Amino acid sequence: MLTPRKSETKQIVIFASGSGTNAENIIKYFQKSGKANVVAVFSNNRSAKVLRRAHDLGVKALHFDREALYDSKEVLNLLKDIKPDLIVLAGFLWIFPKNILKAFPNKVINIHPALLPKYGGKGMYGMNVHRAVVDQKEMETGISIHFVNDQYDEGELIFQTTTPVEPDDTAEDIAAKIHELEYEYFPKVIDKLLFPSENE
Repeated sequence: MLTPRKSETKQIVIFASGSGTNAENIIKYFQKSGKANVVAVFSNNRSAKVLRRAHDLGVKALHFDREALYDSKEVLNLLKDIKPDLIVLAGFLWIFPKNILKAFPNKVINIHPALLPKYGGKGMYGMNVHRAVVDQKEMETGISIHFVNDQYDEGELIFQTTTPVEPDDTAEDIAAKIHELEYEYFPKVIDKLLFPSENE
């Protein structure tokens, strides 16, 4: 059972579908800074490693199914109880429902492992993106952090940064470079969104 917020500390909820390395990095960043709390991690994948990572770091870990997200208000009502200041999609593969976006306007963000609008859209995630970058012989790639709307990867951009693609880079090489960018910048961008006056 999730308890409503009791303090003025900024609250973050993370949605993730897989391993959860970005979620873990964000949790640790704010546990160290003390400026905000990741209060829950939600996953649509019962066997996702992110649930164990969250649990091991003392963060509530919850699994839900399609009905709870799309056909009922179960997930929405949990979020309304928490009242998060920011909802962070960190490798979450389902399209985010309109009712949650409406309840939390401009409070849902996502990270994408390419320079949007390139290589976005349904099915473009993880290694699929990196293979496409290699196939198209791109000279650079990067990460995009954006607000979420009801279309895949089409919300307003918040932040982008790049990394070069070498001629002999494999998709795995690019993945490693992208992970470094994600780990360095994703928590900092969240920090700036939550505390804009401190980051001017």
